Amino acid sequence: MNEEILWLGWTGLHMTPWKLIGLGGAMMFGLRWLVQVVASHRAKRPVIPRLFWYMSLAGSLMALSYFLFSAKQDAVGVLQNLLPAFTAAYSLMLDIRSGGKPPAAKSG
Repeated sequence: MNEEILWLGWTGLHMTPWKLIGLGGAMMFGLRWLVQVVASHRAKRPVIPRLFWYMSLAGSLMALSYFLFSAKQDAVGVLQNLLPAFTAAYSLMLDIRSGGKPPAAKSG
């Protein structure tokens, strides 16, 4: 998976399957904010939809796999994506357990 994808050579970029996975993860992790903005705009208040956590987890794991398994083998990239993966998994678990309901407002 570390061999160059020859048919992408016309781009002038050295692309490997692992690099495409890493770039896909970075794109997924970045686009989750668009999902959050759209959901907040529709709700007319700040919200974080469940899709945000799925995209966070998928993006983190994709980027993490790039830094772990590609020829890159970069410890900085591993650490940079490891904590967000755990955070997204925990937040997703909490959201699923709560049924996606927002917390009740405190009175008083």
